[in-house]
Amino acid sequence: MTNTGLRWGILGPGGIAQAFASDLVLHNFTVQAVGSRRADAAASFAEKFGIANVHGSYEELVADPEVDAIYIATPHPFHAEQALLALNAGKHVLVEKPFTLNAREAEAVVARAEELGLVVLEAMWTRFLPHMARIREILDSGAIGEVRSLIADHTQDLPDDPAHRINDLALGGGALLDLGIYPISFASALFGAPASVQATATFKDTGADASIATLFSYGNGRIATTLSASDTRGPNRATILGTEGRIEIDAVWYTPTSFTVYDAAGEVTETYQSEVAGRGMQFQAAELERLVEKGQLESPLLPHAEMVSIMGTLDDVRSQIGLVYPTD
Repeated sequence: MTNTGLRWGILGPGGIAQAFASDLVLHNFTVQAVGSRRADAAASFAEKFGIANVHGSYEELVADPEVDAIYIATPHPFHAEQALLALNAGKHVLVEKPFTLNAREAEAVVARAEELGLVVLEAMWTRFLPHMARIREILDSGAIGEVRSLIADHTQDLPDDPAHRINDLALGGGALLDLGIYPISFASALFGAPASVQATATFKDTGADASIATLFSYGNGRIATTLSASDTRGPNRATILGTEGRIEIDAVWYTPTSFTVYDAAGEVTETYQSEVAGRGMQFQAAELERLVEKGQLESPLLPHAEMVSIMGTLDDVRSQIGLVYPTD
């Protein structure tokens, strides 16, 4: 992993932005600026991470001539609007997952980035982690045969406070967009867009989804099952099943972790243990910088069409469970 000296601006100094900035600073990326609608929040964030340029509005941040790329870390319903704001200011953009609120917004953001010749990438950091890179190598080698199934959960016991963002439909709250995006994106990486979608859910009093179970089929005997929940914590493991073996990814599967490869007889053929300093969010930043350096507009690990397709799958799940956001 290398960084090219691209100058980053942070749009929205919340909790996930703190994790991102911490990893970038740890690995010597240039975090040049931060912007918030609250000047005091931006100033506090800047002091914590040694950031030079502080802006009391998003408009000021994207107009900063000393910023090359913007990381968007605001609530889901604002992603598309703010990505377009940054793109129209000539900045490359890394957008927190989920990329947008729906496929229609995703298409608009991707189209604008392509029109302007700028990089836009969803911050699905799991895609770019070293253990996932090794898993791709194993699958490409045919070591477990033809991949047939994925079983994955992302389950957490998060606050029940109705005012908390996770329970607020107006902020895109609920298990699907915050948690379900991880295993659903993983299924997309393995199999592409599903041919059929089945989903069921439970809901909180606020109308936000508390748990989501999905069954995707892809033809040729391939299926994926996912469970996501914001009110119960489960194993947070994932298993890839092939005709000649399997890969069991340990908790927490979407973070730097370990995995074990088994052959068809159940014998261990490989074990892997991640050795990553920090949380691992620097790898997605490195991928965006690599694309800019190479003059490429989209990542082969998460192309534009797939970012839109994943949002389309989430739209299909929402349609099945009757989940509607106020901005729909």
